[in-house]
Amino acid sequence: MKAVAIKAFGGPEGLAVIDLPDPVPGPEQVLITTEAIGIGGADALVRRGELAAYGFKEGHVLGGEVAGTVAAVGDGVDPSWVGRRVWGFTGLGGGYAEQAVAPVETIVPLPADLSAIDAMAIGSSGMVAHFGLAHAHFKPGESVLVRGAAGSIGIMTIQLAAQAGAAAVAVTTSSAERGERLRELGATHVLDRSGKSTDAPAGYDVIIDIVAGPDMPSFFSRLNPNGRLVAVGFLAGPPPADFGMELFKEFQKSRSFATFSAFTVAKADWRAVQAEQFAAGSRGELRMVVHEVLPLDQAQEAHRKMDSGEVFGRIVFTP
Repeated sequence: MKAVAIKAFGGPEGLAVIDLPDPVPGPEQVLITTEAIGIGGADALVRRGELAAYGFKEGHVLGGEVAGTVAAVGDGVDPSWVGRRVWGFTGLGGGYAEQAVAPVETIVPLPADLSAIDAMAIGSSGMVAHFGLAHAHFKPGESVLVRGAAGSIGIMTIQLAAQAGAAAVAVTTSSAERGERLRELGATHVLDRSGKSTDAPAGYDVIIDIVAGPDMPSFFSRLNPNGRLVAVGFLAGPPPADFGMELFKEFQKSRSFATFSAFTVAKADWRAVQAEQFAAGSRGELRMVVHEVLPLDQAQEAHRKMDSGEVFGRIVFTP
């Protein structure tokens, strides 16, 4: 089968299409013939070598989520899964391929009227948005700022916060054109990347930060008393080592910071949320924003677009 692997850490040119033996599902696993493959920010971090300390090596096949049809099952898996259309989480690799293996505990059936491509626009992004807001103890009537809102996690966070009754949903983004598109999805205020705006609230009860990086500490001052900033990603890299000092500068405002990773969510809980979100997408209650659909052999081009910051929503591969 065809797959895309990291031949050399660094830029998109380090990705290459390779031939691999067809995978075989192990115990409690399923084999999925992929129809659509999601491209995420974590893929870029792995490709650049920024997560090499976690054991990623050159030769690694990227990709964490796929949608397609179950072709085979391993020991301990109900054989009735064979032939069913599902979304599956492969972990932090193995998804950029014509066939992928996923633990059965991570797969979610897809509604008949939801395409595999649209499923990628919800997928892990919708689940992270849901549990990220829950991790921030968001309540109806509170104000929310989504930092780095033009990607798939940000777009889902905007919609979920607005639907849950947020008093305001502000966003940071790179252009007025993107800001208008985010308003159509539920954003009420648009800020530039530094957080400047002429009409946005001065403070927020919750900030969902997908970017992190060196500028993250400056957003602590945007939190209301008892406000919570939750980092659900670090597309711009980690914050400075001393970032917590910004919280101590206004200690009496009881602001807080947390990270959130979907790996801390029970698989049964994330499957339940995703099933609800896939159903909502099929009913038109969630907007699914796909920037572009590209064949798997254009992985370099897809990653160049991600690195340039031009992607709005999600790029999806088809094998």
